[in-house]
Amino acid sequence: MTGKRALVTGGSRGIGAAIARELAARGADVAVNYVADSASATALVDELSRGGGRAFAVQADVGDPAQTKKMVAQVVSEFGGLDVVASNAGVEHFGPLESITLDDFDEVFHVNVAGQLFVAQAAAAAMTDGGRILLTSSVSARIGVYQHTLYAASKAAVSAMVLNLAPELAERGIAINAIAPGGTATDMAAEVGERYTPQSLRDVPADAVIRSMNAIGRMAEPAEIAAIAAFLLSDDASYVTGATMDASGGWM
Repeated sequence: MTGKRALVTGGSRGIGAAIARELAARGADVAVNYVADSASATALVDELSRGGGRAFAVQADVGDPAQTKKMVAQVVSEFGGLDVVASNAGVEHFGPLESITLDDFDEVFHVNVAGQLFVAQAAAAAMTDGGRILLTSSVSARIGVYQHTLYAASKAAVSAMVLNLAPELAERGIAINAIAPGGTATDMAAEVGERYTPQSLRDVPADAVIRSMNAIGRMAEPAEIAAIAAFLLSDDASYVTGATMDASGGWM
């Protein structure tokens, strides 16, 4: 990844921060996008810069096409171009069918679907032949998770987007894929972990439930997801496009 110019959305925490670290460790210059947590984004940029690479933080609501275009323009201005984009910004949602509101729908699809679509749109416009775009789906798009319908639907849309954008972007020499993590040990997962299980299993620790659901028997570390993301964003994945790669520990 040496010399590559990268943008990671939702990069101030969790999987996004791990991807930013991984790309920087492999030699890329990294722009870290955030919405509200400027302190975490700034701390991460300082960390990456101490490693010898170029890094800066950029604020934007990726669900707003105007803000997303401005963000990409800032990256191009700072780095002189844009080669790889990891679209990781997302919001969780759990709730029974009868509780879902139009506001819930708008919030989840605003970030998880519109946000990723407009990131891909702005990134593709700025990229030249050889560019690579990675969106974030979820294993939830392909398995049943308790009261996770709205989130799962948004992530299924992401996988559909990469499948259908692949032939269009391939005409310009740009590849687009998605990664579909399973249970990952992030602060977001810690906040909602118990929601993954029906009420009848709420007395069982959430990590124990997840361990029982996948073949490897544990949750992923963010760095493990980041390593897969880095592969999909690298030249080693030159013949991969339109794919959603599961990273679920065998949850499928």
